[in-house]
Amino acid sequence: MWPVPARRPRAARRAALAVLTAVALVLGAGACGGRATTHHKPGTSHEQATGSVGRLLSSDDGDGHRLRQVAAEGAPEVTLSVRPDSEDGWNVHLAVRNFRFTPDSVGGGALLGRGHARLFLNGHPLARVYGTWFHLPESLLRSAGGGTELTAGLYADDHTAWAVGSAPVRAAAVLTTTPTTAPAPTPAEPDTGTTLEISVRDGKVSPAPGRAEIKKGRTVRLRVRSDRDDTLHVHGYDKEARLPAGRTVTLKFTADRTGLFEVETHESDLLLTQLVVR
Repeated sequence: MWPVPARRPRAARRAALAVLTAVALVLGAGACGGRATTHHKPGTSHEQATGSVGRLLSSDDGDGHRLRQVAAEGAPEVTLSVRPDSEDGWNVHLAVRNFRFTPDSVGGGALLGRGHARLFLNGHPLARVYGTWFHLPESLLRSAGGGTELTAGLYADDHTAWAVGSAPVRAAAVLTTTPTTAPAPTPAEPDTGTTLEISVRDGKVSPAPGRAEIKKGRTVRLRVRSDRDDTLHVHGYDKEARLPAGRTVTLKFTADRTGLFEVETHESDLLLTQLVVR
């Protein structure tokens, strides 16, 4: 007969199990890096995972990113400055307060005062920024269709837009000088144009409708935001634009006719402003 192996004492088995359990706990803690992650769990949305940070609004930044409103005190802030680069394009600087860039956490949950920035050119998305400096080459400007109005906004890691008072945290600058390797021959007077900012809320127009003096041949930009779906219309020029609720829409045209022209909404039949072109 084969010899029967001796059974280990019960106390020895318990001791071995305790050692294995302790090793598993140590290895598990090491695998997690000893710190909490900002990424949400599978099967949950960013809003579900981070709803306690600020207040998630139904409106968005005009580009599909919902606003995450926080109190004004201690809220993220940004200022924007640009200067021509001696070789190509512009160097863009974002000075921030109550905020730090966290490129390694993009796609995770929203943490107050953390995230990234987005650049917009004349209201259109241009680039995502993960630090205080960004080089804007001329080629990127051309591929975006050109423009002079550069805007920077601050966003959380879950891509919601930080907001204060129902408005996204943003700063703007103008690309006033076009960099070039050779002096341009007798540049024409730049058409800075006229930009009118108008909002419609609860059937009221802000600022109150008035008259804007426009020089013939200049560019007019109407930036309108409505709290309900509507249609923007410029009489005399037959210019129209759809106004989705909660989004800022820019209608741009050249004032090549003289006279008095009314700007109104179709569905709500509200007078927004009058353009006096001379």
